[in-house]
Amino acid sequence: MRDRIAVKLALNLLPIVISLALTTLLIVAVGSDPRAVLENSIEGVFRSTVTLAAVFNFWIPLALCSVGLVVTFTAGLWNIGVEGQMAMGALFASWAAQYLVLPSPLLIGVEIALAMLGGAAWAALVGVLKLRLGVHEIFGGVALNALASVLTIYLISGPWQPPEGGSAQATAPFPTDALLPPLSPDFPVNALALAIVAASVIGIALALRGTRWGLHLRATGKNPRSALLLGVPTTTSAMSALVVCGAIAGIAGAYRVLFTYASLRPLVTGGIGFLALLVVLLVGARAVWAALTALGFAVILGGSTRLKVALQLDQSLAGVLQGLIVLTVLLVNGFKARLLRDPGSEIAVPPAATIDISPAASSLTPSDSLDQGTSP
Repeated sequence: MRDRIAVKLALNLLPIVISLALTTLLIVAVGSDPRAVLENSIEGVFRSTVTLAAVFNFWIPLALCSVGLVVTFTAGLWNIGVEGQMAMGALFASWAAQYLVLPSPLLIGVEIALAMLGGAAWAALVGVLKLRLGVHEIFGGVALNALASVLTIYLISGPWQPPEGGSAQATAPFPTDALLPPLSPDFPVNALALAIVAASVIGIALALRGTRWGLHLRATGKNPRSALLLGVPTTTSAMSALVVCGAIAGIAGAYRVLFTYASLRPLVTGGIGFLALLVVLLVGARAVWAALTALGFAVILGGSTRLKVALQLDQSLAGVLQGLIVLTVLLVNGFKARLLRDPGSEIAVPPAATIDISPAASSLTPSDSLDQGTSP
């Protein structure tokens, strides 16, 4: 038993060790000192409270998208459309910031609520395409990502263009009352956003582990056909997972326009949704670990900004390290599953002749199960 725990611990640490070793070799290959890279990366994060705040400002939307994706991954859904859902949240919040005249606290609350509505609605379209029209969520999500990007550019260069004339760069800056206020000039991070991240992480972690809804999502994600036969409303579960993820991603989009940029810009998501997919690939359906891993990624990216100035290294080195971590984790996880597999588990399934299911149920296929709704 003790040896088995030691093997698991070693295999959990192995991807990080391999990734760091490969990155070190790459740094040496381009003629730089790995120690200098490490020192400058740390300095790039911690040299001032402003640089540390920049890490948190990137982490907030990344953590929100990661936690949202934990929900859809639990339900067995590849929600590639999280980028579009984040963008639609930004669009809905931007509309409120430009056209609603309300007291600042009320206006901010309305903006966040509308951002959640926009992200949830865009995610619901992915669900409708999958569950009603048979379009896989990957293809539907990619298409809706593109539509959200095109719509953003149209609004910026058309109806929402700055008063001085047409531009595809950004809208006019939003009114101060519509923006999320920073904690202080020395640490420009919004307290409400931090509270929302904490509430989302705790709420999703508890919901997935301690509620009937979470049980339904896990059953749907593990085996939708079996879940359907056991009475789990698989269609409702899948749609709810997408809507919850979209709503949380919408808040992430609102943060980008109401705090990071104070206006709407093309590609406002900054690829955060895709990076969140890598985070969830690393940690699986664990909300707390998703948030912590997202913070690690934010620190890596924050530290990399100093490399180009100090060492003439491109900051894309951080992306290389992130990619190596994800790749090695996936490879090691596959090896670990094979190494630690219980030999008796392969014979636990009873013969087909002993399984008692009705003729109507037996006509279902795994691909049909999410389309049928509740149990027959």
